[in-house]
Amino acid sequence: MVNADEVAKLCYERFSQLPRRGKPEPGREWTLLAAVVKVSRCSGSDSDEKEVVSMGTGTKCIGQTAMSPSGDVLNDSHAEVIARRGCVRYLIQELQRAVSGQGSSVFCPADEAGRWKLQPGVSFLFFTSHTPCGDASIIPMTDSQSQPCPPVTPVEDGEHSDGGGGGLKRKAEKPTEEQDSKLPRLEEAKQEESESLSSDGNPTHTAVETDSQENKSRYSTDRSHCVGAGLHPRLPDIHRTGAKCVLGGSTDPRQPGVGYHSTGVLRVKPGRGEPTLSLSCSDKLARWTVLGFQGALLSHYLQEALYFSTVVVGKCPYSQDVMHRALVTRCSHVSDLPAGFRVCPPVLLQSSLEFPFSQAQTELQHLAGQGRMSPCGAAISWCNVTEQPLDVTANGYKHGVTKKALGTPKARSLLCKWELFRSFLSLVAATEPSARPDSLRAPELQTYWDYKKASGPYQRAWQQLCSQAFPLWPCSDRSLLLFQQ
Repeated sequence: MVNADEVAKLCYERFSQLPRRGKPEPGREWTLLAAVVKVSRCSGSDSDEKEVVSMGTGTKCIGQTAMSPSGDVLNDSHAEVIARRGCVRYLIQELQRAVSGQGSSVFCPADEAGRWKLQPGVSFLFFTSHTPCGDASIIPMTDSQSQPCPPVTPVEDGEHSDGGGGGLKRKAEKPTEEQDSKLPRLEEAKQEESESLSSDGNPTHTAVETDSQENKSRYSTDRSHCVGAGLHPRLPDIHRTGAKCVLGGSTDPRQPGVGYHSTGVLRVKPGRGEPTLSLSCSDKLARWTVLGFQGALLSHYLQEALYFSTVVVGKCPYSQDVMHRALVTRCSHVSDLPAGFRVCPPVLLQSSLEFPFSQAQTELQHLAGQGRMSPCGAAISWCNVTEQPLDVTANGYKHGVTKKALGTPKARSLLCKWELFRSFLSLVAATEPSARPDSLRAPELQTYWDYKKASGPYQRAWQQLCSQAFPLWPCSDRSLLLFQQ
C-alpha cells in the first residue's frame, strides 16, 4: 500500500535539492509541483524502493498563435505536463540502454521481437501538489473556505462595482522595444501581475478581465453568494477552474454557487488574453488511464502501454469523488481497445503535506513591501538522465534567451517536440536494424507525424477513446506536426 505522505515528502525533498534557478521567489511567487516516481519491489521482501525519476513545476501555457510548426516551442508548461514529458526523456534513455545491451532497471525483453516490457516488480506513480486544473478542481467548498472566484455579472461600460475589487482589470500593454527584444525572459518583478487565480492555479476572469479590442466590458461581482460573506454564510458553493469548456459542447452556466460550472466536460487551459489549444491536466490524466503516459513514439517499442498505478495529491482543496469523476469515470466504459491497451484507473490518494511554494503557503509568508504576489513565470524540469537533467524554461523557450536566439538550438527546451523527436530517433539509430519493431522499418518514415501515425495500435486506441469518451477532443493542427530532423 502506498503511503501518500511518504510520496509527498520524497518529492518535496527532491525539489529542495534542485538549484535555485527557476524557483519561485519566497513569499512573493508560487508554483505547482508534479513528479513521476518509480516504485521497485525489493526482491524477497514486501518493501518497496521509491525513486523520483522526473519532476516538473509550472502554471502557464502559450497562446495558439505562438505555437511553432518546427516543434521547437513548449506549448504547455503546467507542472503535470512537464513531469510527464521529463519522464519520456527518462524512458528513452532506459530503452536506449536496453537495446544497446547495457541493461536497464526499467525494461526487459518482451515476447514479441523488438518489443520491451517493464521489469518484474517495477511500476510508476504520479504525484501532484495540487488537484489538476479542469474538472478535478470543480469541488465543493467547506464552510471554512472562502470563495476565491465569486459569480460574474456584466455591468455598463464606465461603471464601477462596489463589490470589493470586482471591477479590477488589466489592460493589454504594448511591449516596449526593450521588452520586445527579450520576449522569452521572465517578466520583471516591477511589472505587476494582476491576475486572480482559481483553486487550480489558473487565471479566472471574475476580478480581472483583459481589456482587448474583442472584449471591452467591465465586470462586477456579487459577493452576497460567497461563503462567509454574511448574507448567506452556509450557501453551498464550489471551487472554480480557469479552464474553459471546449467549443461545441456544454458551456458553463455561471449561475451562483454550485451552478457556476458544468462538470465532466473537456476544458482548455486559459492563456494570457489569447486562447490556448492545451487541454486541462484533468483531461490529460484521464487520457493517460487509457492510452498510457508513454506517448505514441515509445509505443513502437513497448508491448504494453505504461500506466500510473497511483495518483497522489498534496494538501490542497480536494474531493475524492470529484477526482474519481475527472480521472476515472469519464473513461471507465471505453472498450474494444487493441492489444497492449486497457482502461487502467489509478488508486487516488491525498497527502496531508503541503508544498512549501503553494499559493496558500506563499500567502502566509508574504511580507509588506514584497510587491504583488504572482505565479512564478518559470517552469523547471528535472529528470534522471545522464546528460542535461535540468531544463528551465519561460514562455515555451529556454529561460533567459533573447529574441534573436529564437529558432536556434540554444532556445529550445529539452522537452519540446523537436528535442523529444531527436532523442527518439537516436534510440532508433542505436537499435540494430534486425532488432527494430516492424512498425519502424517502413522507408517512408520521415516527419514527426509519420512516426506517430505509424504507431498503429496507439492510434487505434486513441480513436476508440475519442469516439467513446472524448468526441470533442480538439485535433492537432497537422501543419504543426510535419517537421523532420
